[in-house]
Amino acid sequence: MPDTGANEAQVPFVVENPWERLQAFTDARIGLGRAGVSLPTRQLLAFQLAHAQAQDAVHCPLDSDALASQLTNTLSLTVPPLRLHSHALDRAMYLQRPDYGRRLNDDSRARLQTAAMDGQRFDLAVVIVDGLSARAVQQNSAPFLAALYHAIQQDQSDSEDVWRLAPLTIVEQGRVAVGDEVGDLLNADAVLVMIGERPGLSSPDSLGLYMTWAPEPGLKDDRRNCISNVRPAGLSSEEAARRLMLLLKEARQRRLSGVQLKDRSEDSVLEGESGGSGSTRNFLVAD
Repeated sequence: MPDTGANEAQVPFVVENPWERLQAFTDARIGLGRAGVSLPTRQLLAFQLAHAQAQDAVHCPLDSDALASQLTNTLSLTVPPLRLHSHALDRAMYLQRPDYGRRLNDDSRARLQTAAMDGQRFDLAVVIVDGLSARAVQQNSAPFLAALYHAIQQDQSDSEDVWRLAPLTIVEQGRVAVGDEVGDLLNADAVLVMIGERPGLSSPDSLGLYMTWAPEPGLKDDRRNCISNVRPAGLSSEEAARRLMLLLKEARQRRLSGVQLKDRSEDSVLEGESGGSGSTRNFLVAD
């Protein structure tokens, strides 16, 4: 038998991909290399783990008791968050009937009507919804709301504008549109829905923010503004709160939201920092 040991030692089992160094800048699956015509075992196992984490994010229930306690302590709330539920009885019904997740059940609707009996109006109602990733809500709600409350207090201190916040609510088995009903019942000018986004293979913990002016049941998605990917490995809570405050102040001034309200949070990046006559305006953003 010929001695092939020397040749085998010169041929690696895993062929590295030169794009591998770009993995330091993204969670996307690039530069994975290959073993023959297949993925290396390490990368295949990582893919299977990410897929399992995405499935867990969809099916794991929200621990609303723990979340309500955490928010009460973190935000120093005098009134604990209201616990609500959509028309979907369980997770199976939620996944099979998206329309059920867009409306509150009768008991939750009655609780909100009781809470709003004094007729008080609010500038903003914040609605926390489990959505398709309870993990995202469980992990990111408190840090983001702490940053948002700080931004609101700072804005009130700087501009003397008052932000009247409605009682905080937590909705189980809900979708984005359920916030329209909550905001309407609480007499809020605007509603913010914080919801667990559909998990990807690199982001099972992504929190989405949806802001709507003049909420009422039956609104379409073109009436909402979205800030996505709020999580430690994505958009930070502080940056998300900063962008949201800009949208909220613009929405309150113009009394609208959605496609008619442009996100100008990155104007300084797009238009240049100089601000002088030589700066170039972004032609995609209308005045």
